[in-house]
Amino acid sequence: MRDSRGKSPDPRTLGDLLGDFRQEVAPATPLAAAQGVWDQVVGERIAAVTEVVGEREGLLTVECSSAVWAQELELMAPRITALLRERLGDLAPEKLRFRAAS
Repeated sequence: MRDSRGKSPDPRTLGDLLGDFRQEVAPATPLAAAQGVWDQVVGERIAAVTEVVGEREGLLTVECSSAVWAQELELMAPRITALLRERLGDLAPEKLRFRAAS
């Protein structure tokens, strides 16, 4: 909804706008799809300590800031995989692999 000057009353952050743009222009690959929704799926806290770095034959590789985070996220993998499946459908990974950054 816009006011009389044509401005939206609810400003959006640059991150939101860039995220929308990235999803519109990103190639339709499993890796790009996962990277595009990762922050929304895992939340801000986990996204801050992880990075989706690869995908091969249905296995999504996620680099974590520490071995402790990698171990914790391995325990959460079934739930994260299910959330990715809800968001990505056929482009969702079958499995997740978490590794500590080197």
